[in-house]
Amino acid sequence: METTRIEILNPKAKKLLNSLVELNLIKITSEKKFNFSSLLKELRTKAEDEISIKEITKEVEIVRKLRNEE
Repeated sequence: METTRIEILNPKAKKLLNSLVELNLIKITSEKKFNFSSLLKELRTKAEDEISIKEITKEVEIVRKLRNEE
């Protein structure tokens, strides 16, 4: 199977392509454009636990302490 991206410049070409689909010669699938903001929203809603500012501060202090010991 070979995949080719085609830009349709004339509506008549779309009719021809649909005819080829009806003959089971080709299959047309639409590409979903990448939307970064929707991806971020999706990832944020999947966050399991929110970290409190106290927990963040605690982690930062631990890392600082380890770094300063070196």
